[in-house]
Amino acid sequence: MSPPVFIFVGHSNAGKTTFVEKLIPELIRRGQRVATIKHAHHRLELDTEGKDSWRHKQAGAAMSMLVTSSALQLVADAGERAEPRELAGRFLGESDLVLAEGFSQAPGPKIEVLRRAQGKAPRCAIADGLIALITDCPEIYPELPHFDLEDAAGVAGFLLCQAP
Repeated sequence: MSPPVFIFVGHSNAGKTTFVEKLIPELIRRGQRVATIKHAHHRLELDTEGKDSWRHKQAGAAMSMLVTSSALQLVADAGERAEPRELAGRFLGESDLVLAEGFSQAPGPKIEVLRRAQGKAPRCAIADGLIALITDCPEIYPELPHFDLEDAAGVAGFLLCQAP
């Protein structure tokens, strides 16, 4: 069973990562096991050329996992299932809740971080799945819930009420 996924969107430097960093401990304090998915717009090497796990992938393995005494790293083919909901179902089933960052074009419930100082219009509309804003702009989508840029507790409560 796939955990509920909430997508945090916003313009570059709006504070998405900073807010998610505050939100994670608040959700954990409320008994949630939280996983995150971050969308990167640039190419990123996840494995080291020549190492065993890299060699396994080069040989055709669909997934390769590197395990140490304290962590693990999974390198898998993203394929066509690279949207947050599909990734959560495929890899993050042990989690109670998944926070995805970026993925503004993906389907799913979105919460936008929007700062007046940036002077930009919202990235997403209600039709895109926008369910709330973390903002200092109360006039933007007044029909949606608004949370202060520091209100991790309020957003945590909101997410837990939204999760099935």
